[in-house]
Amino acid sequence: MQKLGKNHGGYHGETIDIRAVLRATELAAQQHGWSSENFHTADGFNWLALHRAATESRKPEARIYISAGIHGDEPASSLAALKLIQENNWPENTEIFLLPCLNPIGFSLNRRGNADGIDLNRDYRNPKAAETRTHIAWLEQQPQFDLCLCLHEDWESHGFYLYEQNPDGISSPAEKIIAAVKKVCPVDLSEIIEGRAAVNGIIQPKINPAERPDWPEALYLITHKSRQGYTLEAPSDFPLATRVAALVTAVRTALGITN
Repeated sequence: MQKLGKNHGGYHGETIDIRAVLRATELAAQQHGWSSENFHTADGFNWLALHRAATESRKPEARIYISAGIHGDEPASSLAALKLIQENNWPENTEIFLLPCLNPIGFSLNRRGNADGIDLNRDYRNPKAAETRTHIAWLEQQPQFDLCLCLHEDWESHGFYLYEQNPDGISSPAEKIIAAVKKVCPVDLSEIIEGRAAVNGIIQPKINPAERPDWPEALYLITHKSRQGYTLEAPSDFPLATRVAALVTAVRTALGITN
């Protein structure tokens, strides 16, 4: 599979109607028994937080957090969230917290940042944007998560890759994710990706949060909400359906979903 060659200096691929995607996402969630809340509202958009309770009354075996759509030029992330809810194929007795779009205004403008040009995924240490502040306030009300998955795209990449944050050395699904995604999407095998050393599409950054002034969502999560997190990066210069398949496959594999 060859790159499309559309992206020069930024993302120039397919766009989506984010309002329609969010309506479909909320409808699918309702049909499958999820609860829904809005934690922020602006410009006619609601920021959705969807919750799937564990299937048994006892304590859930795992609590999983999934987010998408923090960059308005990464449409595969929110489409993947929609597809995962529509499929309704989740591990038994697992509690899921899913935020399908953290930057709907960015999508409406077809740009990475919000209405003020703020990159929300660099705004989690000293938040300036209302979207970030309300998201953090919502997170503070939630339990600790066993695993966090942040769905993204990279318009410059040669294939799928991921960042792993796993400071306690918990059993890692990273290699299984790469092996599964290879079947549906090319993997970036570069030795350096985004300025960091990578092996077989896996980046394990050595970051001291105290030394970094601009936290992405994933760094906030690993500092405050979980001890294991993965940022999943689909390659934006491939067809949209391929990117969605890559992210859906990665999430399924991380959660141990085999069918």
